[in-house]
This record gives sequence, C-alpha cells and structure tokens, in this order.
Amino acid sequence: MNKNTKVLALKYRPSNFDELIGQDVVAETISNSIKADKIPNAYLFTGIRGIGKTTTARIVAKSLNCSNGIDNLCKDKQCENCTSISNSNHIDVLEMDAASKTGVDDVRDLIEFSRYGPTTAKYKIFIIDEVHMLSKQAFNALLKTLEEPPKYLKFIFATTEIKKIPITVVSRCQRFDLSRIKSQELFNFIKEIKNKEEGKASDDALKLIVKISEGSVRDALSLLDRALLTLDKDKELDLKSAQKIFGYFDKSQLIDLFLLIFEGKEKEVLNTYRKIYDQGVEPKIFINDFLELLYYFKNIESLNIDGSNFSLNDDEFKKIEEISKRINNETLILFWQFTIKTLEELDIVSNQHLSMEMFLIRLIHLKDIKKMSNINYESLYEEKKRIKEDSIEKDKEEDLFDTKSKVETAIGQIKNIAQEKDLTLKENNENKKRDNIINSFDDLLEICSLKKEVKLKYELEKNVNLVRFENQRIEISFNEDLDKEFVKNLSSKLYDWTQDRWIITLTKTKGMPSKKEKENNLKKELIKNTKESAIHKNILEIFSDAELTDVIVNEEENRND
Repeated sequence: MNKNTKVLALKYRPSNFDELIGQDVVAETISNSIKADKIPNAYLFTGIRGIGKTTTARIVAKSLNCSNGIDNLCKDKQCENCTSISNSNHIDVLEMDAASKTGVDDVRDLIEFSRYGPTTAKYKIFIIDEVHMLSKQAFNALLKTLEEPPKYLKFIFATTEIKKIPITVVSRCQRFDLSRIKSQELFNFIKEIKNKEEGKASDDALKLIVKISEGSVRDALSLLDRALLTLDKDKELDLKSAQKIFGYFDKSQLIDLFLLIFEGKEKEVLNTYRKIYDQGVEPKIFINDFLELLYYFKNIESLNIDGSNFSLNDDEFKKIEEISKRINNETLILFWQFTIKTLEELDIVSNQHLSMEMFLIRLIHLKDIKKMSNINYESLYEEKKRIKEDSIEKDKEEDLFDTKSKVETAIGQIKNIAQEKDLTLKENNENKKRDNIINSFDDLLEICSLKKEVKLKYELEKNVNLVRFENQRIEISFNEDLDKEFVKNLSSKLYDWTQDRWIITLTKTKGMPSKKEKENNLKKELIKNTKESAIHKNILEIFSDAELTDVIVNEEENRND
C-alpha cells in the first residue's frame, strides 16, 4: 500500500484483490478469467462513488502486467510494474480522466498511441475514468478499436452513470456492477483502520460514520479522517461528538418528537425541533431522517436488529415498537405523503427553518394519537357514503374510496370527515341549490354577476354561442378567443353553486349569437333605422359632413310611453 500520504482514503487503498472489500464475486471472476487466459477486450466497472471502481481497474492492470504472474501476484514487496502502476506512472498503463478529455481528438490520439506495442509490460492498458463524460463522436471513434483491438491492448472503463454510455459500447465490454459495501463489513474495516492509526473512537461513533457513508469506503475513510483530526489525541470520539461534527442528531430526539406530535403538544414539539436545529442539522437532513423513522414506525413488526443495520439501536427499536402499537397505519401513510410534499416546498421557501416549524404544527393539527386510536374507519366510511348519497344524488361517478396521492386531497378528506359527521351539511347543500337555481343561459349570466365571476361572464357573453340549455346540460359552440380553461372553470363553478354535476358539450353546430353579437346587431339595426329617419336627413342638410356613429335609447322615455 501507499504509505506516503496521511489521507486515509489513499493511505489504505487496496493494492490487490485480497485487500479489496465487498467485491468478492468481481475479484474471483476477474482472477479466474486471467488464469484461464480468457481476458476480455474491455472491462466496464460501474457503481456509486467510493466503492473501488478505479482501484479495481488498477488491480486488474497489475494482475495483467505483474512480473510474477497471476498465481504469484505482488503483495508486500511489489515488482517494478506493480509499483509504477500504483504510482500512476507506468509507461504502458495510461490513465485518462474523461471528464477533462471528452473530445473526439483525445480519443483519436489514444487510438494512434495504441498502434505501438507495450514497452516493458505484457499488455498496454488504457484506464478511462468517468467514461460517460466522453462525447458521442468520441464513443463512435472508439467502437472499432474496442471491438477488435490488438492482442496486447486492453481497455478498462469506470463510471457512475452507466445509462449515459451508448449501448454499443457497453455490449463490447465485460460489465461488472460493484455493489455498496455492507454495513457490518464496512464497520469492521474502518474499526481496523482506526486501530492501526491508534485513534480513539467508540463503536457507536463508527456506526454513525458507516450510516452516513451509505456503503462508500472512500466516504467512510474521509469521515473517519476528519473525525480523528477534529478531536484531541487523548479524547475519544463518542456518538455525541460525532453527531456534532457531521451535523447529525440523536435518533431518540426524533422519536420523542414523534410522540409529542401524536400527543398534540405544540410548544414542546417546537422546543424539541429548535434544539435539533441548534445542533446544526439542515432541514433536508431532518426531513429525510423523519421519513426514515416513519418507515420504521410503519414496518417495525417486519424488521429486526441483526447487527447489519446501524440506523437504530436496541433502545430506539423497542421505543418505536411500543409507540407504533398506538398509531394507526392510515396516519403514518398520511404523514409520509405530507412530509414528501414538504420536502418539495423547501426549495421554494427562503427561510427553511420557519417552513419546518409550520410543517410540524400542521402535523399536530392533522391527527393526534388518541383520536386515531378511537376512530372506526369502516363505520366512518359507511357514514360518509350515506351522507354523500343523500346530499349529492347525481354524483354517481365519484369514487368515495379513491386514495389520492396528493397530500392536499388527503388533508381535505380529513377535514371533510368532521363536516360530514354533522348532519346539517345536507341542509346547507339544499339551501345552496335553492339559492342558486339556474334554469337558463340568462340565469347563468346573472349568477356570474352576483358571484363576481367577471372573467367567466366575459367568456360567456363574448366567446360562447349557445346551442342548447336544458336539464343541467349545456351545449355550446365557441370562437378561437375562448380561454382554454373555460370548460374546467365553468364546470367547477356550476358544481359549487348548485351542488350538481353539469355536462358541458362543445360542438361545431352554429349556435345562437352571443350576447355581445346580439348587442352589436341591435346597434347596427338602430343606426340603420335612424339613418333612414327624417331627423337624420334634416341634420345632414345643415351639417353635410356629420356622421352617425352610435344611438342611445332612452329607456326611461320608452317606459313612460
């Protein structure tokens, strides 16, 4: 191993397959293929960051070019080829970063260089990291050489974005998907490194590092390096110190927060959250941990602590198990949807801290633990169905048990439960029907005026031609200026006003003139009749250049006549 650097991620980088952790299947397959002399033209390693893609590529290069052969690979004392490959300065092993050399010219230079055989090693090897960054033209230039390279030439590709690589390239490679490192295996690895470095850290602190690293060895070593450097040599890294360093908080605090939410204690909830926030926890991290805990509350009966999951300790597990018995699944599912929606809102709200406090307050008022434990959902839905049938007889297409994915709808359903239990809702709906009777197109225009729906009335008067109006059915034709949302808005308003569903049909049949057209036609008729009158002729005799532009009818005189 390279002992010349103090950075743990490089200092303890594996130099052979025996030191590589978590990728046993990959290591065994590649070793067997080299021993059987069935070496592919190109290797393709894919997976998340920090699990050993580039490291494996270098180990493969060493295995192919080691002076001692595949059966006696260098371990402690490395040969000249292995040493040069480890230091990235071997003349026949070229490492290229595709992120900085993406163009077709770079690949052409590579192909030109491949025409010459190896100088000191058995194989000439090209290691291309982040290969998905190559341009489309660069990939195309590589295809022919990749499919039929010289016998001495091998390619090794590494990428985190396998979907961005053309399928024509992937099909010419032997692909290996490197998996995340299992929690227990990664824990044992960093504990061993901690002992070698003579660092002081508790097992709980190391388990937190494993959890944060999400299966990445490089991330785990970088976090361990940071943690050991933060504290004094004589001080042990415990869980509290690690949480403070990495911006994570004690899971038991979040469990207590859950319990306070379900008990409806708003003041205590806000105080608990503010303590968590003061520890430097970002709102998005808080929300993600909140979702994780919701998952445990929902599925605690099917989970167990087997030593490989470091998200919960024994005490937290038992506490969640006890609280979950007092909470209905409907509440947890609703909370999950509501929390996901809040996660989307965080990118919109400028002060995320205030947004989080309002999120917790809304959860408190959404449900509490006592109400949830006493609700009989079957009877509640039966009552809801009966009330709906009585108050909205014609609403037969509505699905009363449709489970909405949107949180707003779910919240609306909860609010409606309390309203529908009150039998006065039916009477209110009937009163709405009586007050907002619409039997004609003129009635519709009049109620638009009363309800101050100016835009809707404007569309009805100017851009709509009535074809038929009867029995809650409206058939209309329209001009090109009609608003695209007109039908949707009109249907919604009609339902709000009458508590009935209306059918609105659009047709090409030419309907009656719109109200605006009627007014214009009437105006033209009045102007025409006036021009033919004796008064108009007498005026023209006196004022020859006079022009009649409008006629105003005196409605008061007409009524007196």
